[in-house]
Amino acid sequence: MAEASVSEDQFCCPICLDLLKDPVAIPCGHSYCMSCITGCWDQDDDKGVYSCPQCRQAFTPRPDLNKNAMLAEVVEKLKKTKIQQSPQSPVPAQCYADREEDVKCNVCTGRKYKAVKSCLVCLNSYCQNHLEQHEHLFKDKKHYLIDATRRLDQLICIDHDRPLEVFCRTDKLCICLMCVMDKHKNHDTEKASEERRIKQKQLDEKQRQFKEKIQQREEKLQELRDAVESHKRFAQAAVENCETIFTELINSIEKRRSEVTQLIRDQEKAAVSRAEGFMKQLKHDIDDLRRRNAELEKLPFTNDDIYFLRSFQSLTVLPESTDLADITVSSFLSYDDMTKAITLLREQLEDVCKEEIESISQRVKYVEIVPIHEPQTRKDFLQYKCQLSLDTNTTSKNLCLSMGNTVITNTGTTQHYPDHPDRFSFRPQVLCREKVCGRSYWEVEWSASANIWVSVSVAYKSISRKGMGSECTFGYNNQSWKLLCCASEKSQFWHNKRKSICPVVSSKIGVYVDHGAGTLAFYSISDTMTLIHKVQTTFTQPLYPGFGVSKTTTVKLCDLTM
Repeated sequence: MAEASVSEDQFCCPICLDLLKDPVAIPCGHSYCMSCITGCWDQDDDKGVYSCPQCRQAFTPRPDLNKNAMLAEVVEKLKKTKIQQSPQSPVPAQCYADREEDVKCNVCTGRKYKAVKSCLVCLNSYCQNHLEQHEHLFKDKKHYLIDATRRLDQLICIDHDRPLEVFCRTDKLCICLMCVMDKHKNHDTEKASEERRIKQKQLDEKQRQFKEKIQQREEKLQELRDAVESHKRFAQAAVENCETIFTELINSIEKRRSEVTQLIRDQEKAAVSRAEGFMKQLKHDIDDLRRRNAELEKLPFTNDDIYFLRSFQSLTVLPESTDLADITVSSFLSYDDMTKAITLLREQLEDVCKEEIESISQRVKYVEIVPIHEPQTRKDFLQYKCQLSLDTNTTSKNLCLSMGNTVITNTGTTQHYPDHPDRFSFRPQVLCREKVCGRSYWEVEWSASANIWVSVSVAYKSISRKGMGSECTFGYNNQSWKLLCCASEKSQFWHNKRKSICPVVSSKIGVYVDHGAGTLAFYSISDTMTLIHKVQTTFTQPLYPGFGVSKTTTVKLCDLTM
């Protein structure tokens, strides 16, 4: 009669839901397989407190485990007398957890079935068959079942071993009900489901931001691709033009032809390499944003509130990424200036080869797909400093040069300079000997009485020198640009007879030129650098610094080598 009343469920392990193997009884009276309870308590070693998976009674220190021989004998007898049940129907292939994304039943042995539910108390996932056993075994106890998930350990509070059900807005953490009364007391908390509902409303805006960033980067990426291809074509055309021209030169300049060709190739490689670096960064940003966006698109369909909140919190934080403002694709990628200079070199022959090759080298060096950012501080500008000297062959006879041709003074008296085709015949103006082809920075100091003007200028060498017309005056033609400074009035910027009013300037002016990028900027220098006026254009020839000096006025080129 005793055997007839024995039920198999009475001898199942609450952890593995199978018949007890090497059964042991713990102090609270519940029995488990030796291996099951050992494995469970091994995970609690770092806490130092061991609890019963069923009643949650805690034990300290860890109880010793001994096999219950009598219970083992009963279980063994039950196995032998167990009535053989009819074979079960074949399990459909789709019920097996064979795919990587499938959640496997923790109880199944051999080929595992897909789990349909996970228990937050047992921390196990169960297929349909073992779920029924679980529900039968714990029908009188409150267990928390959720849709099957592989993130069970992330859904339990590590401090209180309870399900995470609350979101702490103060600390931006998912916590359990015990935490609300403990570490997070008096914090701003909300049910996880309600917090998810709020975050769900923000999801569309975050996705819109991600899509906008993706689009911006795709457009910039395409712009860079087009610029790279254009740069390659220009570079190739420049090489071919150089080859055609240099093959017509005499053998004495063969070496210089090779130097120019190599300069073009080196700059092409450097410029393309720099652009490809930006392209790689943009591709990485796009991939990262797409990955995040794809994960965001999946979030609305998950039933796991905790996973949703954690994923939302990590995915919606915009990643540090490439600043699009740092990428400005150059609009000037032509090597035409260089080709013209080489043609001129062919006509001038060997006596001018060395000087013109240096000019060519500078022009090639600063053809950029993505130009280097402009300097921001005076220290940045000084890395492009150049030392200038005044060209006595261009000096108007009204001007007196001194201090090694670095100081100009309009004394109001005629100086006895020899005639020269480069000399300004009437306008009190002078150019520097040095030309500007790349990035250059220089500073000048000026002094004048009230209502007297001084011009700080740059001009092409081809500017007219003879006469008093606008073609000879700095700022009144398309060959020159000038900042007109006065001690008592606002300054003025002039180019091609067009005037712009600028702020009052100090007695020291800084001038920055990026010839390849077409940038000309004037700065007022005092305790700080203040931008006076900036021009963005295309320079077709080398620039020469120049000055217009009225009576009783002095201009000094500053020594930046100190």
